[in-house]
Amino acid sequence: MKYKHTLLIAAAIAGLSSCKKDFLDTKIDKFTTPESIASDRGSLYTFANAFYTQLPYGFNALDNNLFAAASDEAQQTSAFANSTLAFNQGTLSAINLPGEVDAYYKNMYDGIRAANFYIDYSKNWREFIARGRDTLAASEAISYPRDKQFIGWYRGEARVVRAYYYSELIKRYGDVPLITKNYNPGEAVNLTKTKYDDVVNFIVSQIDTYKDSLQVNWRTSSFTDQDGRFTKGVALAIKSRVLLYAASPLHNASNDLAKWQRAAEAARDVMTTPGLNYSLYTGGYGNYFLENNSLTSNETILAVRRPADQNPEKLNYPIGTPGGGSGIAPSQNLVSDYELNGAADPADPYKNRDPRLAATVVTNGSSWNGRVIDQSAGGSDDMNKANTSKTGYYLKKFLSSNLNLTNGGTARHNWILFRYAEILLNYAEAMNEAYGADAVPAGYTKSARQALNEVRARTGVNMPAVTVATGIPFRNAVKHERRIELAFEDHRYWDLLRWKDAESVLNQPVTGVKVTKTATGTFTYQTANISTRVFRAPVMYLFPFSRTEVINSNGTLIQNSGY
Repeated sequence: MKYKHTLLIAAAIAGLSSCKKDFLDTKIDKFTTPESIASDRGSLYTFANAFYTQLPYGFNALDNNLFAAASDEAQQTSAFANSTLAFNQGTLSAINLPGEVDAYYKNMYDGIRAANFYIDYSKNWREFIARGRDTLAASEAISYPRDKQFIGWYRGEARVVRAYYYSELIKRYGDVPLITKNYNPGEAVNLTKTKYDDVVNFIVSQIDTYKDSLQVNWRTSSFTDQDGRFTKGVALAIKSRVLLYAASPLHNASNDLAKWQRAAEAARDVMTTPGLNYSLYTGGYGNYFLENNSLTSNETILAVRRPADQNPEKLNYPIGTPGGGSGIAPSQNLVSDYELNGAADPADPYKNRDPRLAATVVTNGSSWNGRVIDQSAGGSDDMNKANTSKTGYYLKKFLSSNLNLTNGGTARHNWILFRYAEILLNYAEAMNEAYGADAVPAGYTKSARQALNEVRARTGVNMPAVTVATGIPFRNAVKHERRIELAFEDHRYWDLLRWKDAESVLNQPVTGVKVTKTATGTFTYQTANISTRVFRAPVMYLFPFSRTEVINSNGTLIQNSGY
């Protein structure tokens, strides 16, 4: 890997944002040369924002939309979604690399470089913040201790944010270059890859070392305006996800139970550490994802904020709604997995389903944006019209209803990177693999089954408790629950990879329904194959490095196998 493209300090600082409540939102301070870096203590605050600017915003992950269409969750409506096609058709390669994939790799290393810069720049921070001030003066009684406290937090954050970026890289590439040094501007360094397990150990060691250097919970602190920065809870959530992935079949071929035990312990720590106080949202599953509800909920561990816009609605509203583009069309593969919780109704296949279906997917015959969706011939959403959903479904999750797109209506869309429901599901999976579904070992307070059923019993969902046997049946129940609870949140594709289920699931056709209206005005539905899918195993279990990146490394960055 040639690190030169991420080493210019000017490029590092170009993404700095202002330090206010929505500090990941808007105002960008731009610096054009390294010489413009201020040598005052204010820069310790300014540069503490730089390493946050590369946090991913999942609403524009692939073809300016969700990543879901790369998996079996959805079909992309647009025929020009070339990035999605590279995944769907199995043509992903070093020379057919979607721009978003290549940019993501570079963005993660940009974030790592910004963190490395801050760690190095602030290494003499105690001297720095004392410079030019009488630290014993009455006038400094508040500001000087506050500076010490905040810079201490920020230095810890830089370490943990860097760990997060590495967790995203190894999720995609496996072995990656591990860079922990701040190089000089313009310096080019060729680095070899570090083994996956070694990067995992680095991530965990950074979190274990620096988690107590972070604010426990900004929302319950005296500095609520800082909410959105990393906390101890975020650090522990990263560790939980990283160790769960490391314990999974893709990276744990021998099924080492010690890895599952570490993953269970990491999830437990998020659930039980004093001061974190996470709990499931009680205002309704669908409502949790709308506007700013996630920012005030104790379910949210970390959300990335952006200014209000209309892009998710504009892209994903039905084409029959003025301004809508149909976008990510949920698949019948997904819809059919929502369980019945009552008697089946032949005239209405969506009746008595898990309530999360109605909160996630717009189904035919349901009301959405002030009208009834009618996808039958001659209906307002006739599937024969251009750019309508080909699956018979539209996305509802995340989208504000009745947004007037043609008159500039906007809504807030906060991308949730970590939430408590995921932690409960991480815990359920790891505990089952390590100890069984019902064991509660010393030092633990609940079983895998209790954690899983806590998610299913959440307010507004109230699905029956899972009673299947421990082991493989319970494993399958956890997989199912992740599919439903975390739908469209950028988990499904990575879950299929880490479980090594992608070669079976992602080689199956994406299905939908064809809608017909009878003479009496009722609807009938016929399942149909919508699109073939190709997943090349074992090659596509890891991403390829770009051809340019490999060439520029002068032979030190070895391409992943099969590319």
